[in-house]
Amino acid sequence: MVDITHKKNTLRIARAEAILKVSSQATIEAIENQKVPKGDVFEMSRAAGLLGVKKTPELLPDCHPLPIEYAGFDFEINGLTIKISCTLKTIYKTGVEVEAMHGASIVALNMYDMLKPLDQGVEIASIKLVSKKGGKSDRHRLKSELGSAVIVCSDSISNGQKQDRAGKKVIECLENWKVKVLDYKVIPDEIDQIQSLLRKQIKEGASIILFIGGTGLSPRDQTPEAITPLLEKRIPGMEEAIRKYGQDRTPYAALSRSVVGMIGSSLVMALPGSTKGAVESVNAVFPEAFHLFDIIEGAQH
Repeated sequence: MVDITHKKNTLRIARAEAILKVSSQATIEAIENQKVPKGDVFEMSRAAGLLGVKKTPELLPDCHPLPIEYAGFDFEINGLTIKISCTLKTIYKTGVEVEAMHGASIVALNMYDMLKPLDQGVEIASIKLVSKKGGKSDRHRLKSELGSAVIVCSDSISNGQKQDRAGKKVIECLENWKVKVLDYKVIPDEIDQIQSLLRKQIKEGASIILFIGGTGLSPRDQTPEAITPLLEKRIPGMEEAIRKYGQDRTPYAALSRSVVGMIGSSLVMALPGSTKGAVESVNAVFPEAFHLFDIIEGAQH
């Protein structure tokens, strides 16, 4: 199966439809009057649809098992046509489109099975996805161009003992989200240098300023201490999201002291120095965090 461990749980909704056609008005009347020999067509088919939804990952090899937290089936008769709607909801890392289509198809097949003794002209005309919500299709998209700066705070990298990987990986993430990286620097973990560079980036108008490293607990980890006094507004929700996302993947994430806040209209973040920790931290809050720049722009107009 496709690896979805990097994804975040979000509300996912999908609605699928199947169209069943009968050849006689007598068939429709039998359904409405509950005169079909095999029983109540709608209720039995609804039960079959629920089973179909739950069995989807057992029948389709690449489908992930996921919690179905709502399943609803509706029926609409229009002449000799019956429209079957299947709506599913979950809060999970991947969508429920296939499950919704499978549920609608199983309902249609069960109706076909129940009606075929009465009507040899029953047919399933179509099965399709009508709508979906959540995941990539609902991700926030940038409305304006944003410039960013990535500053790696590390004694060992700045003196040439190690190579930077975390900062360069974060730059890849930003560029994938169409954010321009205007500056990239490696400096030692010194409070004065961090604050000086932060003030410089603010003056130059960087929208996003990411400091990588120095958020641990060693005596030289000083990035949060350097940044925090300059922040005008902390954003605790983003800090919590970073730690929650990380801790779902490693218990050591609880030791990180990531800091997020605003200075003017610039978003400032102090992130872990490990490559994995830095990438997970930006994935925890982006691209959704871009919405705050729409809020800022709206307030300025």
